Amino acid sequence: MRGTRALIHLDNLSHNIREIKRFIADRTALCIAVKANAYGHGAVECAKVAVECGVSFLAVATVEEGLELRNAGITAKILLLSLCHPTEVETAVLHDITPLVFDTEYIARFAEAARSAGKIHYSVHLAVDTGMGRIGCLPHEAAQLARAISDSGVLVQGGTCTHFAVSDSIQPNDRSYTDAQFARFTEAIGAIEDAGLSPGLRHCCNSAATLDRPEFHLDMVRPGIIAYGSYADEISKEYLSRKGTPIDLKPVMTLCSTVSATRMFESGKSVGYGRTWTAPATTEIAVLPVGYGDGWLRRFSESDVSVAIDGKPYPLRGRICMDQCMVDLGKASGVRRWDTAVLFGDRTHGALQTADDLARKTGTISYEITSCITSRVPRVYLRQDVRQHRSFEAPFHSGISGLQQPDRKSLSPR
Repeated sequence: MRGTRALIHLDNLSHNIREIKRFIADRTALCIAVKANAYGHGAVECAKVAVECGVSFLAVATVEEGLELRNAGITAKILLLSLCHPTEVETAVLHDITPLVFDTEYIARFAEAARSAGKIHYSVHLAVDTGMGRIGCLPHEAAQLARAISDSGVLVQGGTCTHFAVSDSIQPNDRSYTDAQFARFTEAIGAIEDAGLSPGLRHCCNSAATLDRPEFHLDMVRPGIIAYGSYADEISKEYLSRKGTPIDLKPVMTLCSTVSATRMFESGKSVGYGRTWTAPATTEIAVLPVGYGDGWLRRFSESDVSVAIDGKPYPLRGRICMDQCMVDLGKASGVRRWDTAVLFGDRTHGALQTADDLARKTGTISYEITSCITSRVPRVYLRQDVRQHRSFEAPFHSGISGLQQPDRKSLSPR
């Protein structure tokens, strides 16, 4: 296996989903977002675990993502969160991928495709724009469009939804904005019901609102990043503890690489493109075979970012290249060629920083950190029972603290 790989701790995913369930009522359905390759973690494997944990829906962003799940044998309900192209409508219908609709043209397209496919009832969810400014009908249009769905003869309004713009902020003006969004959403639902129609499942809560605004849970919640062990911006672990509603999330991804070469640099020698760093004294530099082509982003070079080798931090030096990066080992580190380097992830497996930590250091969000890990980084799927180990390329090879090399004879697919 390539020295750079992403370990996906499926037990941590199960744990996080159980933790999320503590925050919602038994009657509230759970939709887990597996879009963007499950935020970089691997959509199919993560979807299978989510289904095992009893989720009601899996959320995707494209028809192709939904089709990947169907081709893997996943029969759970799939919610399409983004709009699809007219050429994809038939595929969505044939594979029972539930779209969001919000105008008469889109409703008509899905109705026509459902009739052509011989569907008697095809479920759609009506999206309402209450202040996100992206997709959705205006609240005062909701009843009219719910009527269009009903009058189509083949479509069923399986749900009504909206999306919060700033529910991950604890600033007073942002909380007021979220309150206003929810008020507009309840008005839209009321108008649908006043028209004698059912809104279906009412849902509006993303990760942040799921943890912070239980009064908004309604019939279903749609968490994403928290399922993968990161917090939603200001709805942090510390904030939730102060609030008295703590949650223990475990990172699902640990990104690792190896030391492919080491070399002593004398004072005055530069490292990397642009000669942005010059050794102030004699030091040993290690090369890791991971770069921005893997999603280890170039801008990390400009921040105070270190990697962990044998539990100790070693800072990045020079610019991150497409395929490699360099770290400063100092004078007598004891680091050897082929040692494992942990870039971020689960601290119980050698990481010194999580995706949340890395995001704070580099001015971004954890969603981007994990989603940017590219397809050329093999995902290694780990469960407590090694017989359930799965990998895209090969069985996991040893080198991470706390994990053992499994007996290859004992490995079998889940």
